[in-house]
Amino acid sequence: MKIAVLSRNPRLYSTRRLVEAGVERGHEMVVVDTLRAYMNIASHHPQIHYRGKPLEGFDAVIPRIGASVTFYGCAVLRQFEMMGVYPLNESVAIARSRDKLRSLQLLSRRGLGLPVTGFAHSPDDIPDLIQMVNGAPLVIKVLEGTQGIGVVLCETTKAAESVIEAFMGLKQNIMVQEYIKEAGGADIRCFVVGDKVIAAMKRQAKPGEFRSNLHRGGTASLIKITPEERVTAIRAAKVMGLSVAGVDILRSHHGPLVMEVNSSPGLEGIEETTGKNVASIIIEHLEKNSGPNMIRTKGKG
Repeated sequence: MKIAVLSRNPRLYSTRRLVEAGVERGHEMVVVDTLRAYMNIASHHPQIHYRGKPLEGFDAVIPRIGASVTFYGCAVLRQFEMMGVYPLNESVAIARSRDKLRSLQLLSRRGLGLPVTGFAHSPDDIPDLIQMVNGAPLVIKVLEGTQGIGVVLCETTKAAESVIEAFMGLKQNIMVQEYIKEAGGADIRCFVVGDKVIAAMKRQAKPGEFRSNLHRGGTASLIKITPEERVTAIRAAKVMGLSVAGVDILRSHHGPLVMEVNSSPGLEGIEETTGKNVASIIIEHLEKNSGPNMIRTKGKG
């Protein structure tokens, strides 16, 4: 197969590993800089051009779209879909998962466990908003944040009121969530491919920190997940419509809670921690599922 990898940087670990795994399995791998691709949106013959030439003959595309380029990246991916190229994750699913509030609403509608979450616009509603999520301590998240940026733990009601007021004053969209103390600054990253959790790791925040992201100095270790956690991760990916996803779960007194569903999960931490060739499993999934008539949305929506 001829496979495009949509990525800003061919030297990134995840991009490199996907290319290596694809070549090992006998495929032609082409890294396409997302922001350098441009489109001819014609009804009779949609095209993508790259460095002065049309991109043609691709069987599949692997989107590695960064959060900062979600809008343009999804437009490029949608164009690939219109050209009949099979996407590992579809543009509609990626856009859905990147909208934190919408994704939580969809997960809630399907009955998945979530931390109690509040969302408001008016400063007048702040006291009730805080009570809604069981009071302080609580977590405030900027909706556009990634890798733990824009996530604040407020220990007291007064601190929470001040931080929420500050964000609202800056016209930032935020959501307020209950703090799951029993998680102990740890979460579980479940790596879902197709309808299976193929690998899982526990991410532990460094001392004095509550964000467990590896980019913020968190450490990763092997973990055995429960059947309930496995089912939760698979269902969460399915609700988002993602074939490949990193589902972040918190262990609470009332079962597993989904914190986030990531449409471009990094491979470095999970491969190093579990010793699994995740990149090869992803390519294998593409081999089994790609085809001209296998695209569900065909660039719609």
